[in-house]
Amino acid sequence: MQNVDMYWNQPGSLPDDEMVRLINEMIALELNAARLYSLFQDLFPEDALFWQALFIEEENHANLLKNGRRHFLSKGLFPLEMVPESLDPLVEKNRELERQLDFYGEAPPSREEALLAALGLEQSVGELHYQQAMEGDARTEALKIFQTLNKDDLNHAARIREYMADQGILSSPP
Repeated sequence: MQNVDMYWNQPGSLPDDEMVRLINEMIALELNAARLYSLFQDLFPEDALFWQALFIEEENHANLLKNGRRHFLSKGLFPLEMVPESLDPLVEKNRELERQLDFYGEAPPSREEALLAALGLEQSVGELHYQQAMEGDARTEALKIFQTLNKDDLNHAARIREYMADQGILSSPP
């Protein structure tokens, strides 16, 4: 049985335009993360396969959100678990990430700085929220669909920590 109060169009849920803005900002965050990982792939050939995997997964996340916006939102079935409650932290994180991309274009980070930046990103509001939705109990059929499509693209923060440990880059990452 579906728990319908987890959908966006129920009483107390976000208005249409705010939900669209939240989803759009989440898509932008996923695409900015992909851009960052693509940059790191180019900067660190020794880690290229690792960064490429994360890049592809972030693009997949953006595509899932785009398809969800297209197919579920108009029917009032987009799951609230997929987006944070507030737009401001997402906008702020996206602006910060865009500044970081510009900065790294001018002054590339060290390998350790790149991994720590990725870890910080994956622990940020939008990425963490997405991760929790993908790993949590699916209380709606729509979220089950997202989780099935997302399948193995899980827990980037843990994978980054594990990669850092395997590479001997940082003995105890944050």
